[in-house]
Amino acid sequence: MQSQNPPNHDAALSAPKVNTMTSSQIVTADSIQAEDSPTIPLGSLQTFSALQPEVSIHSVASTRSVTMPSPLVVQPSEYRRSLSEWLSLWWEGIRPAYLPLSIMPVVVGSILAWTQSIAAKSLLGHFHVLRFLATFIAVILLQIGAHLVNDYYDYLKGIDTSNSLGPGGLIQQGLIKPARVLSFGLILLGFGALVGALVAVSGGLLVFVFGLIGLLCAYFYSATSRALSSIALGELVSFLIFGPFITLGAYMVQTGHLDRMVLLYSIPLGLFATAVIHLNNMRDIESDLQARKHTLASFWGLRMNRAFYVILLLGVYATIIALAIPRHAPHLVLITLWTLPTAIIAVTGVLRTDAPAGLHLAMRQTLKVETYFTLWLVVALLVSALWPLLPHLAL
Repeated sequence: MQSQNPPNHDAALSAPKVNTMTSSQIVTADSIQAEDSPTIPLGSLQTFSALQPEVSIHSVASTRSVTMPSPLVVQPSEYRRSLSEWLSLWWEGIRPAYLPLSIMPVVVGSILAWTQSIAAKSLLGHFHVLRFLATFIAVILLQIGAHLVNDYYDYLKGIDTSNSLGPGGLIQQGLIKPARVLSFGLILLGFGALVGALVAVSGGLLVFVFGLIGLLCAYFYSATSRALSSIALGELVSFLIFGPFITLGAYMVQTGHLDRMVLLYSIPLGLFATAVIHLNNMRDIESDLQARKHTLASFWGLRMNRAFYVILLLGVYATIIALAIPRHAPHLVLITLWTLPTAIIAVTGVLRTDAPAGLHLAMRQTLKVETYFTLWLVVALLVSALWPLLPHLAL
């Protein structure tokens, strides 16, 4: 019996494999030589323009230092920002997207005061433009000042250090010195308090009380180790300030007295503000827990947080329906229900995501819903007040 030669394993490994199962032959190789790979000259990768920014990498761990953080992008020494660039930086730092939270209650409270003064003998009613502008400026200054103070103390506590969706980032990005941000924030709070005190004279003692509480909340919302936002009071404070306090204050500045119906109209605005702040806290859960900041969102699970947000928006529309049902009520306020499709989009976004970016988009959508809701509410109040007077206008 003739013996067979053993297979040559070395030859089998070095030879290419041929696939004979198909008509076309596919040849694969187990390895290739390094010389066969295309390369890029190392010198071309090491050539950089002197004017290109230098990128630095630094730790984003929590810190209590108030020194200037290392900027994420280091500009060359000869680079100088223009005035427009500085204004753009500060504009982003004051978070203008959140300003409607305080603007909308001022508008609603002032419009309620104006429409109640419209009558057949006084077709134009009584509207104090200077008082309205002063109230508008006061609440804007207080809110912007609160934002800047919040940025400073959040940086001090290590909150939002690695959160690109959170604050304006004037300190976190190394753009502005921390002490300068705090000083500017305190100056704005001071000016806001001064303007508010001047305009509160026409509103009475209760407006002074509302203003004082608002000023204290603006500072202590994030200041000190026991900040209001760190002990799960952020939602409650937001409801009171951006709902009843500002709305009632704006109304009383125009009229000098209090009205229970104005309180009811302020509830939807307060619920919208609470929903926005709650989404903000849902988005920032991870960074807040790292910095030991306790919010309602950090105590509850995802399902409970979503349910709370839905309840808040349901409360908005339930309140407006209750206001429109009574016999002599302004039924036209039901046109605010036209914002329901936009609100459903925001709710759907919250129910379908738990990612910070998705929650951030839902928060912006909620702010948009509040703006549209308020505009329709103002239109309804004006038309309801002027419609009965059309025969007098025709004469």
